[in-house]
Amino acid sequence: MNSGYFSEWLKSYRDYLRMRNYSDRTIESYEQVIRHFAYYVWLRRHTETTKLVIYWKDFENARLDTNVEVTPVIVTDFLSFVSSMRTYKPKTFHRMISTLSSFYRFLSVQGGVVANPLAGIERPRIKQQEIRYLKHSQVLRLIDAIEDPRDKLIVRTIYATGVRVSELCGITIGDIDFDERTIRIRGKGDKIRIVFVDEDTLEEIRKFIGKRIEGPLFVGQQEKHLSPRAVQHIFRNYAPPGITPHKIRHSYASELYRRSKNLRVVQENLGHTSIKTTEIYLHTDLDERRQVYQQFFPLAGKPESSPPGNS
Repeated sequence: MNSGYFSEWLKSYRDYLRMRNYSDRTIESYEQVIRHFAYYVWLRRHTETTKLVIYWKDFENARLDTNVEVTPVIVTDFLSFVSSMRTYKPKTFHRMISTLSSFYRFLSVQGGVVANPLAGIERPRIKQQEIRYLKHSQVLRLIDAIEDPRDKLIVRTIYATGVRVSELCGITIGDIDFDERTIRIRGKGDKIRIVFVDEDTLEEIRKFIGKRIEGPLFVGQQEKHLSPRAVQHIFRNYAPPGITPHKIRHSYASELYRRSKNLRVVQENLGHTSIKTTEIYLHTDLDERRQVYQQFFPLAGKPESSPPGNS
């Protein structure tokens, strides 16, 4: 076994994530979780048990030069510590556990540890919450209510294509194929996919870019790409409470599936690696449910005639 310190393995893990085309933002998030865990482990190993009262400020004195081999008990204690210091949602704990599991799977494959100490760690249950979204007519009313042409086009483009905010902000004029009615999107992990655009939205894009032939579609400060924060600000100004760009993406997915019943196409248009990720966006259409109920549920249909001789 090729054991070692967190300081050594963290760099190798970072390179591994880059090789797998993880975004810089994701890598930074993963690294922060692992660093916090490593600091906790260092403090546990370099502080007398009777004096062990760890706070976030103690991490300033901690280091990464401690062995990556840990027990499941240490992991459980770390999660308890994190829970006691801050209030985290179950989804946040899921991400933390997933990050550490990924790190230790990597170490296991590389021979850095004997076993993955996360293997037996239970994850908190997440209540299934229905994601609120707008119906087609409601999205159109929202778009019509926006007076600023750029802001109106931003919301319309999200709905027309189903792109993420980060993807929208990254679109360049050169990504748009007006003849094929498509836009080339760089998604998570720098994966490229093609999304389709309706002719009316494309016409609005033509008017918006004017004579520009290159550069960002939506320009922000210093002539650079518009920031996701700016898009979120637009939604705070115009959209109903709770309606975010992500919810408009949800509306796109729901409408496309409701009309096509083709889950695979919706998955590919959204840029999801797993089809199970797509399923959480979808709702069985109310009209479809009513039709099935009326057609198949015995109490909902016409009364059956009485059998002969039972009059």
